[in-house]
Amino acid sequence: MSALENRLMTVDEAAELIRAGRFLMVAGDEALLRGLPAGNWIGGTIPYFMGEHGGLATRALLFVTEIPATAGAPTIRLYDITNLEHVCEDAPANGFSLIIIPAFSGTHSLYARQAPNFADMFIKPIVGWIAGSHLDDLGKVAPLVVSGLARTFDGERAVVMHVPLPESAFARIEIFNTLQQGEGDSLRFPETGFSASRCQVNGVDTDFAAYLEARQADVRLPLVADYGGASVNVSIKGVDAAAGRVDFYAPVFDDVEYRLAAPVDFSLARGAEVDQSPLWSCNCILNYLYCGLEGRTTGALTGPMTFGEIAYLLLNQTQVYLSIEQA
Repeated sequence: MSALENRLMTVDEAAELIRAGRFLMVAGDEALLRGLPAGNWIGGTIPYFMGEHGGLATRALLFVTEIPATAGAPTIRLYDITNLEHVCEDAPANGFSLIIIPAFSGTHSLYARQAPNFADMFIKPIVGWIAGSHLDDLGKVAPLVVSGLARTFDGERAVVMHVPLPESAFARIEIFNTLQQGEGDSLRFPETGFSASRCQVNGVDTDFAAYLEARQADVRLPLVADYGGASVNVSIKGVDAAAGRVDFYAPVFDDVEYRLAAPVDFSLARGAEVDQSPLWSCNCILNYLYCGLEGRTTGALTGPMTFGEIAYLLLNQTQVYLSIEQA
């Protein structure tokens, strides 16, 4: 079998692969995705990428990853808030699932809050990303996902490709996170959600936006929770001091302790070092912005720069990659 495609390409090149019956995951501008024919592909909107020659924003190219069909044909399904909890149960016994979720949708919120409790989570590998938009269009253009089977574009449901693998192979998911909890104040929130007005700062009820303003906090640094030694980031989308509201790219939880991330030199941030190119990877749009990745490479890891990364759980400001290993 020839090497699988995993690169930036034109609409015509992607369409040729689709017409050849290949199984693909596609990232790109909505107009380009609408130019693709029906076939065995899933997609999501985003115009930011890490290409072979560095990071770039483009509405003219798609990032296309070819998915192996070595143990039977992968299956494609759309999931809404009524059945998303079954996504891992529906996965093959040996294989992996690729998921794309539209940003700020009901499925985005549900996955972020409830994925740890889904049946078969952490038993069956699931990896993917949050579809977004050009930052100039934020709040004006809805992020979308696509089931290529019937060219179904959707702003609320998640699209998933369940991929079986032969018994001689298995999927390995890796997370690269340069950020760790700082040693500052303990932060707890009274409600779970993508925004917060109040926060318990060392046990004291506080206006959270005013708190960040008073500290002159670097909002490029996310809130970080320690999950048994694993750092999980919640990135800050914006601070509206006048309205007394802080918005996030992932929800904060009412039963989790957070601290602001320890300071880092974003200009020195590097990508994960891997021995060989993985099947697929993604990076966060915030890393693209804060680390100045336009025109800079991150080694062998290429792919979409997303509004959130999924490696079992929803993540922010991380790099995620998927490899197929031999058992």
